[in-house]
Amino acid sequence: MLKPRITLKQLALSTAFLLVLGSLLLVWSAIRQQDSTLAIRAVHQGASVPDGFSIWHHLDANGIRFKSITPQKDTLLITFDSSAQSAAAKAVLDKTLPQGYIIAQQDNDSQAVQWLSRLRDTPHRVG
Repeated sequence: MLKPRITLKQLALSTAFLLVLGSLLLVWSAIRQQDSTLAIRAVHQGASVPDGFSIWHHLDANGIRFKSITPQKDTLLITFDSSAQSAAAKAVLDKTLPQGYIIAQQDNDSQAVQWLSRLRDTPHRVG
């Protein structure tokens, strides 16, 4: 039995298809929205951050959707689908939370920035 051979036309078509598919994936990854994060910290060291339930209540009462609320060290991180939602939540929380909290918007669009911040947060041990 003879094995079918791939022709030059089939090779060109499959190469073109892979190039188009790769280009579409590249464009999709460039235009997809990145998560946006709000970080809530207490102004004074040792003061507690607000609990996630009260934050959820304030955001839900104003129709703002979020992906997650996560405590991390002395910070409460709230993740949103877009920076517009994050900005709206910051405006609401600035009005509703009592004085003594810093609410900062963290838009880390690149993976490199996220990895560098993780490396900076870990203690360095020498020797």
